[in-house]
Amino acid sequence: MWRLEARAEPSRFWTYASPLLALLVTVLVGTLMFTALGKDPVKGLSMFFWLPIQSGYAWGELLVKATPLLIIALGLALCFRSNVWNIGAEGQYIMGGIFAAGVALAADASIGPWIVLPILLAGVLGGLLWAALTAVLRERFHANEILVSLMLVYVAVQILSYLVGGPWKDPLGFNFPQTKNFDAITRIPRLFEGSRVSIGALLALLGVGALWVFLFRTRAGFAMQVGGLAPAAARYAGFSSRRALWAALLISGGCAGLAGALEVAGPIGQLTIYLPAGYGFAAIIVAFVGRLHPVGMVFSALLMSMFYIGGELAQSRLGLTKSLTGVFQGLLLFSLLACDTLVNYRLTVTRGGNR
Repeated sequence: MWRLEARAEPSRFWTYASPLLALLVTVLVGTLMFTALGKDPVKGLSMFFWLPIQSGYAWGELLVKATPLLIIALGLALCFRSNVWNIGAEGQYIMGGIFAAGVALAADASIGPWIVLPILLAGVLGGLLWAALTAVLRERFHANEILVSLMLVYVAVQILSYLVGGPWKDPLGFNFPQTKNFDAITRIPRLFEGSRVSIGALLALLGVGALWVFLFRTRAGFAMQVGGLAPAAARYAGFSSRRALWAALLISGGCAGLAGALEVAGPIGQLTIYLPAGYGFAAIIVAFVGRLHPVGMVFSALLMSMFYIGGELAQSRLGLTKSLTGVFQGLLLFSLLACDTLVNYRLTVTRGGNR
């Protein structure tokens, strides 16, 4: 009979290399999947791993999708390190987009470029307030933050549907559930001419540096990590679990809201029913594949962006469903979980009660 036995000392090398092994397993399973679907596996895999990086324009599109993933993942990593399980970043992302759209719709061409800052701040506020609901219910009523944050995603989706199908609906939009296009003055500035990459990419990189400093160079970051790893030791040291809960949820909610604001006032240019793209859920995978480390999440965000673009290319060029994006994301996550299990445990065979 097979059973798992904890390793006395897990390999330090494989602790960090397991994401690469998980990626290799994902590629191998993907090859079998394309073969079973009757498609050329080389051509299929090139949609996911080569075409998204084959040109400067492709890299620009990759960064467009990696930006919200990375920003959301940075906030989630802080939560997870603090043992606070915010699974509802998608709802906070949606509310950030809604709040940002409200400011953008109230603006007109006579307002100066400074309006971009209030739009971004409104997005942060929207995500922050949505995450605060989870914090209140967790602190006051001991509600499970996983369930609360997840259920609030569906509430946010309904609020979005009501707004774009009702009071904010574009009267000239041919009855599509969307707002009017935002004025050019409210759009997020782009970094390069002819590319959709906005200043959001710079904000994401600044967030990487800020999170690294906070986690590894400040007492507050150390306290939050100790609270996540050893709650009893944190209490003994005088670290406040309540403060850690609020800080983790508000920061992660603000990050998700900022990502939503960057999307609606950036590549999308309006609030639409199609704003929910699964970034909030995919960012969970980004955080764990990146080992909850700011630098590691940069690479995992790029990898996850390749899956998004690859799914779109497989749909348009191979006639396959776009849901392949989710398939590859799921393969990567489960491969990583399996690899991490084998890093920390070994399979042993027991016979008649003896190993």
